[in-house]
Amino acid sequence: MPELPEVETVRKGLENLLNGFLIEKIEVLKERSIASYGGSKDFIKNVQYSYLGNWDRRGKYLIGSLHAKERESKGYIVVHLRMTGQFKFQKKQKIPCKHTRVRFFDNLGNELRFIDVRNFGQMWYVPPSKSISEIVPGIKRLGPEPFSDDFNSIYLKAFLKNRSRSIKSALLDQATVAGVGNIYADETLFDAGIDPKTKSMNLNSIELKKLCKSLVKILNISIGKGGTTFSDFRDLEGVNGNYGGEAWVYRRAGKSCRKCGEKILRDKICGRSTHWCPNCQK
Repeated sequence: MPELPEVETVRKGLENLLNGFLIEKIEVLKERSIASYGGSKDFIKNVQYSYLGNWDRRGKYLIGSLHAKERESKGYIVVHLRMTGQFKFQKKQKIPCKHTRVRFFDNLGNELRFIDVRNFGQMWYVPPSKSISEIVPGIKRLGPEPFSDDFNSIYLKAFLKNRSRSIKSALLDQATVAGVGNIYADETLFDAGIDPKTKSMNLNSIELKKLCKSLVKILNISIGKGGTTFSDFRDLEGVNGNYGGEAWVYRRAGKSCRKCGEKILRDKICGRSTHWCPNCQK
């Protein structure tokens, strides 16, 4: 599943390539891709003839503003890529692949195509009279953004107090911190030198400060590399993310640790494959 760096890479692409894109025509090829009330019929009616404006991100959600020609707000499009969703910008018309779910066309023949192999990705239309969380309830449950002032060791100490689950499990919980998934949980814990099996409540203030710092560091590095591509992720122009080749532990089971030479271990923690160095993470 695309995590924060991959979603941020897509957000930047959408904003750079599509700011001012006039949505003249929409084709919904898979009804289940539209999650908002009224399905594809209402989605098309409300979004068509709008201009795309700025794009924001909340956790793994993409939020695109819609406006009329006179800049009056027409609401928002909210997108969650889930496992395999991706956007592709087409300047020339091409026959859509069988996994194309939604197509947006402008008045110049350009196309923004939403492709989703496993078909778990979703889109919502949010009218200007409603808050985003009213229409997309998952946003209500998100914890702080890792780059925000609200995410710090004091917050984590209070949030994780009396919680016996592993710190790996806690990082995957979007209520703890928004946008982190399996890749960056493993990479962050390695950088912080913390065993992923450690009980959350047993981490002290120094370890929590290190954890916060490591998470921000790893996410920034990955954003700079355009995210990670291990299977499906591409940016809007079809380019792979480059962080995967530099990963410290993720998908490196049995290989030598890049720091100490010890063999990287892999096991299931909270039902997810977890990678760590037994020497560097204690």
